[in-house]
Amino acid sequence: MLTILSVSQNYHLTGGSDQVFFRTNAILGERGHTVIPFAAASEKNQPSEWSGYFPPAADFEHPGLKDLGTYIYSVPAARAIQRLLAEHRPDIAHLHIYYGKLTASILAPLKRAGIPVVQTLHEYKLVCPVYTLVSNGEICEACQGKHFYQALPRRCNRGSLARTALSVAESYVSRWTGSLAKIDHFIAVSRFMRDKMIELGVPAEKITTVYNFVDISTVAPNPDPGRYLLYFGRIERIKGLLTLLEAVAPLTHVPLKIAGDGNARDEVQVLIREKNLTHVEYLGFKSGAELYDLVHNSLAVVVPSEWYETFGLTIVEGFAHARPVIGTRIGAIPELIEDGQDGFLVPPGDVPAIREKLLWMAENPQRVVQMGQSGRKKVENLFTAERYYRELMAVYQHFTGVP
Repeated sequence: MLTILSVSQNYHLTGGSDQVFFRTNAILGERGHTVIPFAAASEKNQPSEWSGYFPPAADFEHPGLKDLGTYIYSVPAARAIQRLLAEHRPDIAHLHIYYGKLTASILAPLKRAGIPVVQTLHEYKLVCPVYTLVSNGEICEACQGKHFYQALPRRCNRGSLARTALSVAESYVSRWTGSLAKIDHFIAVSRFMRDKMIELGVPAEKITTVYNFVDISTVAPNPDPGRYLLYFGRIERIKGLLTLLEAVAPLTHVPLKIAGDGNARDEVQVLIREKNLTHVEYLGFKSGAELYDLVHNSLAVVVPSEWYETFGLTIVEGFAHARPVIGTRIGAIPELIEDGQDGFLVPPGDVPAIREKLLWMAENPQRVVQMGQSGRKKVENLFTAERYYRELMAVYQHFTGVP
């Protein structure tokens, strides 16, 4: 059995990447491996016997000059991981989203200790200073995976030159300190993502696709049609929420619930109020049993993304509950949804097309149930915990030699 150092900037749930981090740790622990978590210290963190090793992170709420420096290169994180490695010897380190609060400062100590390092890529940070390959609301690949200065005239980070300059500086420092060279292997969460990363400069032999998973043993499929359409996930412009609100606005008999949190939260709430969308309900961040019930009792899930979605965890979570999904034809989404079978694919940003499918779902509840059953079968065949574990262990074994 292996000892895995599992690294993430958060030890609490804020989004899909955190869910994958915790689920991966759980599946490894259940199969007899030892998992050592390493994350930034936070009052929001879940309890852990390893929290004494967690370093302080930059203050993103009220940052000073020291915080800006720590965001680019965290000396506390480097010291903390050095102390951990001096007292414990993992067989391999598995990184998720480590930058921001931990930074690439942790990579050199890992390599000096001779620890193989793999990383699951949850977004495009390795090749894009703002992580999304989106600039000012449009898909953008101007940096070509390495010319990060191209972000400056575009002010890619929220239209701010100062924010963009900080993102560009961090990207260069991260690359110079090993974000590409010091990682032995990358795990892409979809074929689309792997192809895009190779196109933007990641060596093909250095990246493998391993799909995310849902533990269906904890999810009972719902055989009955639900009462509302559901969006759940990050509340960001690139997720297509403004388009979704425009599409659903005239469908006053079609209830829509929105669950999640993010930078566009206030904007979404204002639009709901100003447009008097009484059939749309914003619920805030939900997790655990509350989120389970929301998905379970929905009619269908809506994923209206307008960026290169790296996977679409909410899609397979909807399928697990036997809920079909309306998704946009962008990024990895077409890898997950079979149009007309377990959901619908529509062009990103296409208000009439999205509206048409929202209305169809509301008017065809029995057909929706059949589509949801197809989605559940897909999850049972392709997105299981056992398949994920098997493919992940193949990556680990290649670098550790431990069968």
